[in-house]
Amino acid sequence: MNPSLNRRHFFAGAAATAVAAASVNRVALAALPEAVQQTSADTAAPWTPPGVTGAGRPYNPVVTLNGWTLPWRMRDGVKEFHLVAEPVVREVAPGFMVNMWGYNGQSPGPTIEVVEGDRVRLYVTNRLPEHTTIHWHGQRLPNGMDGVGGLNQPQIPVGKTFVYEFVARRPGTFMYHPHADEMVQMAMGMMGLWITHPKQKHPLIADVQRDYCFLLNAFDVEPGSMTPQVNTMLEHNIWAWNSRVFPAITPLVARLGERVRVRVGNLTMTNHPIHIHGIEFEVTGTDGGPVPPGARWPEVSTDVAVGQMRQIEFIADEPGDWAMHCHKSHHTMGAMGHAVPTMIGADHRGLVKPLQRAAADYMVMGERGMADMGEMQMELPANTFPMMTGTGPYGPIEMGGMFTTLKVRADQKAGDYSDPGDYAQPPGTQARLVDTGDAPAAPRPAASAPTPSPAGATVRKPAANTGHHH
Repeated sequence: MNPSLNRRHFFAGAAATAVAAASVNRVALAALPEAVQQTSADTAAPWTPPGVTGAGRPYNPVVTLNGWTLPWRMRDGVKEFHLVAEPVVREVAPGFMVNMWGYNGQSPGPTIEVVEGDRVRLYVTNRLPEHTTIHWHGQRLPNGMDGVGGLNQPQIPVGKTFVYEFVARRPGTFMYHPHADEMVQMAMGMMGLWITHPKQKHPLIADVQRDYCFLLNAFDVEPGSMTPQVNTMLEHNIWAWNSRVFPAITPLVARLGERVRVRVGNLTMTNHPIHIHGIEFEVTGTDGGPVPPGARWPEVSTDVAVGQMRQIEFIADEPGDWAMHCHKSHHTMGAMGHAVPTMIGADHRGLVKPLQRAAADYMVMGERGMADMGEMQMELPANTFPMMTGTGPYGPIEMGGMFTTLKVRADQKAGDYSDPGDYAQPPGTQARLVDTGDAPAAPRPAASAPTPSPAGATVRKPAANTGHHH
């Protein structure tokens, strides 16, 4: 975790600013808060604002996995933020860099964190090569601030700054993203989270000791390249949490017995069943607000559909290193060739040497499954993330993509988000080898001719307009 942000000093100005989603004039530009930048992909420490926290009681700030919270300045009772839409280079994993579009040096952009009842003023400067807007996903606000280009406002031209201003009317977890050339701009990584804390103790929102948040996003980055293919609909090969993939996703940590909240937003093109090992949780909130206790039920997985947010809470009462991942198995992998045939059971005997004469680097793989890929250090094209990676205390983890761990420790100090390292299994509590001698080899069936169809079996193609008869 990186506790220090690259926070440039905000500077105050005396000029009046516009209060609608319209272009900011030169006088107002002189009064803008400076755009804070962050280039590190580390998880930043929770940001507690200096002095006043806003419209209500102090809040427990969120921790954005592999992200950070955007500082603001208070000016005449209004919280002011400055977002800059711009091209960025994101470290998705060490050695794997991707050209993206984002905000303030990162994709996703910084988390915006306010209190219910705050009046917020958000300056948005466009440094992209095309126009853009920002839609404040899930917010109650005036129609002219909703950010749909052409419908609610003019697009923000290249090099211009618009300002949005509204009151954060209800607590919850929200997102922001463009509503201009949306397919391209979101496929390039333009998105961010917005957290509104309750201004007073809320009957449906519990106090928690840890509050995590992250976005689900996906990219199609061809091996050896750096720029996503923006026209891909579903066949993405980089499945990420906050534009980061395992083993580069920061683990969630908790002290034994703490109440933990995790907020997950989905801005990919498909749904994601998020599964946590070792605990049960309840869905306590959605984009629409907190869920009443009578409508909750215990779960170990929850599906987050496209454009949705799910807020889950649990008691971290089982010590250990617990896997947390999307339960779509291809989403916990790195880049792969979807057209590669299944070779399980194929007999390569007698073929390897002739094939190596034609292709010296040919090697047998896949006939026993793909686990060998987790151990091989195969040469890959430059800037290519492996299909299976990650190593734990007992060997290859054979994962990638949307996977991390929940680390629960009795000796983790309150407020300490540092990685405690690998969990030491107590004696007698770990699966172990049983010595039963060598297991017999799996029989390999001999090749045989196709079994003939039973006598009289036929296949008839249905004729048109015959209907069904019972």
